Amino acid sequence: MPVPALCLIFDPDLPKSYITSGPSQNSTNMRLYLKHITPFLFLTGSRGVYGFVIPTREVNTDSEGSTTRVLVLGGGVAGVIAARTLHEQGIDDFVVVEARDELGGRLHSTPFGGYVVEVGANWIQGKQKHNGQINPIWTLAQKHGLRTHISDFYETFDETGEADFVDVFNAAVSNFDGYVDYAGYRLSKDLIDLTARSTYDCIGKIPRNAHEMAAEYMNFDWEYAQTPLQSSGIATARNSNFTFEPEAGGFSDVNIMSIDQRGFKTFIQQEAESFLQPEQLRLNTLVNDVEWSDSGVKAVFSDGSSISADYAICTFSLGVLKNDDVKFVPDFPEYKTEAIASMTMGTYTKIFLQFPQKFWFDTEFALYADSERGRYPVWQSLDKEGFLPGSGIIFVTVTGDYSERIEALSDTEVEEETMGVLRTMYPNITIPEPLDFKFPRWFNDPLYRGSYSNWPPSFVRQHHDNLRANVGRLYFAGEGTSQDYYGYLHGAYFEGRDIAKMVAKCVNGNGCVSLQRYEEVKNTVPY
Repeated sequence: MPVPALCLIFDPDLPKSYITSGPSQNSTNMRLYLKHITPFLFLTGSRGVYGFVIPTREVNTDSEGSTTRVLVLGGGVAGVIAARTLHEQGIDDFVVVEARDELGGRLHSTPFGGYVVEVGANWIQGKQKHNGQINPIWTLAQKHGLRTHISDFYETFDETGEADFVDVFNAAVSNFDGYVDYAGYRLSKDLIDLTARSTYDCIGKIPRNAHEMAAEYMNFDWEYAQTPLQSSGIATARNSNFTFEPEAGGFSDVNIMSIDQRGFKTFIQQEAESFLQPEQLRLNTLVNDVEWSDSGVKAVFSDGSSISADYAICTFSLGVLKNDDVKFVPDFPEYKTEAIASMTMGTYTKIFLQFPQKFWFDTEFALYADSERGRYPVWQSLDKEGFLPGSGIIFVTVTGDYSERIEALSDTEVEEETMGVLRTMYPNITIPEPLDFKFPRWFNDPLYRGSYSNWPPSFVRQHHDNLRANVGRLYFAGEGTSQDYYGYLHGAYFEGRDIAKMVAKCVNGNGCVSLQRYEEVKNTVPY
């Protein structure tokens, strides 16, 4: 059966059934919708071998360093689209700096068992409904001939083997529906945000057993890469609305998986090839320090070279900003530091196994219910018509704290655990050892420090404005700086485009303004 989706209409005629799109909207006229479907995967992994590479100029290692008008730090979707936007605005005196040996950022493809799999971003969320807004990632995927497939169908298992608890899963769908309804009610009454866990609990939807925990996990954790306890009760619904519901300004509820053997990264690499010149790109260049001021920005690299610029756009992940892998000089103002510390970075890990032949479910997905929540719950087959038939490849996804847990283990230990779960799911089959095994250690990767951002309940709109705000001539762009689309590739796209337009105005002398910020974020009432 198809993977169920949640769709809740928030109608102002119903006292408990609407949710505004944000404090700037007129709540009496808003009708928004929620569609909860397959999660966006934003992971890292091994370097791919199918990536297009633009020749780069020799690194300038003189003591003075080199100069440019605009420096773009990071070559992911936000960085490439920022560079393209500068080019479109008539600015070609820029340099894109990327630490890896190819463009793509958190688009990571890797060879595995004779195929190419995505240990990074994997899905395009929404295309276009009728003449509504079109997802720009879908536009680029079409432009560059990306091979994709729509995801659907699942089976259910537990610690006894195959077990039919589809009814429990469908109940979890309804529970999420009620959770969103109640979040909308609270927002309509100007009540404070709760954790998603508290929001569930307030309507009496508390998972009591392994089946209920797994069903709630697939409806929540698998989407946001963190638990309901770690997530905002309101922001999660708003985030999904603006992607999947056309009447809320979203695209559509279609969820498309890349199975292109060139790698999902192909769409952004080929787009870069259409405008980037060799002197505008430096690969294999690791940033150590970023010096910022009201008069310019200087990036110092691990080899001792540097580039000074009039302006810079930093597209580093939120995880990098939260750690000390890159030093910013001077330190960020307190309002900026608080904003960075207050938003969270989720971790989403796909674990790949290849076998001599397929022995598992014929559907695309399977849900496994363990007595421990989040223990190897969501399995997906690539050995299926329309995907990679005959590949013998299956993968399982873990998220959040469990992702961090397995990164502390050896590959052998994780392989033993995943094989143990498969043998529990299929107790009457003699399962051979895998031919190949691989998973990324995304949380510990110093280039990213996690998979994608998540909005916690203590994080408010003013915090997000401060996260997005520039400091001096240093601007910030990425999925994490998108209020409407955090966690999504199209969020990175829109932010790269919009911030680059602002910087272009500064460079072209068409009115340079600083982004809104709040020196202090205060309680509306004292404790």
